[in-house]
Amino acid sequence: MSIGRRDVLGSGLVLLAADIVSTAANAQAPEGAADSGGGYGAAATGQQITSAFARFLSGMRYEDLSPEAVHEAKRAVLDWTGCALAGSTHPTVGVLLTTFDQIGSRPDVTVLGRGGKKLGLLDAPVANGQMGHVLDFDDTHLGGVILHTSTATLPALFALGERRKSSGREVIVALAAAFEAGIRVGQAAPRHHLAGWHLTGTLGTVAATAGSARLAGLNAEKTMYALGIACTQAGGMQQNRGSDCKSLHAGKSAYHGVLASMLASNGFNSSPEILEGSLGFTKIFSATQANGAILEGLGRSWMITGNGYKPYACGVVLHPLIDAMIEVSKKTGRPATEIERVEVSVHPDVIRITGVDQPGSGLMSKFSANHAAAVAYIDKGGGIAQFSNERSADGAVQALRRLIVVKPAASFRLDQSAATVRTKAGATFEARIEHATGTVSNPLSDEQLREKFIGNAEPVIGAARTRSVADMIGRLDMLTDIGELVRASA
Repeated sequence: MSIGRRDVLGSGLVLLAADIVSTAANAQAPEGAADSGGGYGAAATGQQITSAFARFLSGMRYEDLSPEAVHEAKRAVLDWTGCALAGSTHPTVGVLLTTFDQIGSRPDVTVLGRGGKKLGLLDAPVANGQMGHVLDFDDTHLGGVILHTSTATLPALFALGERRKSSGREVIVALAAAFEAGIRVGQAAPRHHLAGWHLTGTLGTVAATAGSARLAGLNAEKTMYALGIACTQAGGMQQNRGSDCKSLHAGKSAYHGVLASMLASNGFNSSPEILEGSLGFTKIFSATQANGAILEGLGRSWMITGNGYKPYACGVVLHPLIDAMIEVSKKTGRPATEIERVEVSVHPDVIRITGVDQPGSGLMSKFSANHAAAVAYIDKGGGIAQFSNERSADGAVQALRRLIVVKPAASFRLDQSAATVRTKAGATFEARIEHATGTVSNPLSDEQLREKFIGNAEPVIGAARTRSVADMIGRLDMLTDIGELVRASA
């Protein structure tokens, strides 16, 4: 195996990773071990994937990360913090906080955007996670896995970090570890999403736990146990799209991350083969497995550098469609009342995920291709206002929705779309999007991301504090106590 000069700098994590992969690959299942179809099925397989992965995660250091990974971590923190602040005033969050007040919660760590309110170490991540995901404006990784990694992880890291007075560099490493875990385990369970699981609730739990374990400084064995404790709690169903529960999945992932890491730190154990076992995560959550993806290429590139950021406040698979409809709207220059028919071509998964023709609420409209196309044409945008209860109920939007036909195009990538608009006068206009705005192939610039943050944060914490928080995140690697950032965002 050849190792380039950049790989052997720092703490030698890539050399460790190569040894980990080699050890796991050479491991053999013990004679008589149960296979996936016989007996109880939980006997040891001897693959050592979970334990090898835990050794890698626990060994990660700031010096191992590429400059690109560090930069992307700062972008992820900036984007998620803004999304959480924007979501902090949503009625769903109010219901959650009222419920926590009724139950009783120790005022331990900070809730964002709520004027200094504090909740317990497990409760605050639930609240912050819910507010970060409720608008569906948060970052999304599309590396074979549709995962909102930051919103499942950063609420856990903010809570633990505030309690532990963790440095910004420690949070950066923990977030990078979370991306490695969530994305790689997702790639190892390729039919996970097709089974109806909401990945931010399931893989998000794995990600949040890997990040929490790294932030807590757990050794390899305790990190392995934390992953097992997490996987046995993981859940979240796509059936709950468009309801208050979808964003709860993100909060519960963060909750599970904190709980799993703390239980493991105190000696709580779990299966050492929770990922690859014959009754393990990839087997239970997916009809097919590709477990080699968990260890392949560890330390040579960083999953966080493949992260994407949303310009629109809805399901990410709708973004190419919105880009196309905004472009064709500018070309036509005609009001919606002059439109006879609209055809939009998308990847088939877009229809599977967002097939709500007539959404009855703002939350549900975030998963309606017809609605997204209609508001994009009329408003030439797709922000928070376009996916509100009011816009969903608007008569003009509803009228245009009925004229839109969304068609599957098997040759399209998930970030690709095309739109054709025919007017009542007989004119035809077309637009085609090769890569949706905000994806790795067409990324938001640092300036665009900062503008998005300002738009989300300023109405909640004011202009001066918004600029201060943005600047603090920009120098996150120099911050000695993450609690300063968390409290500044209260």
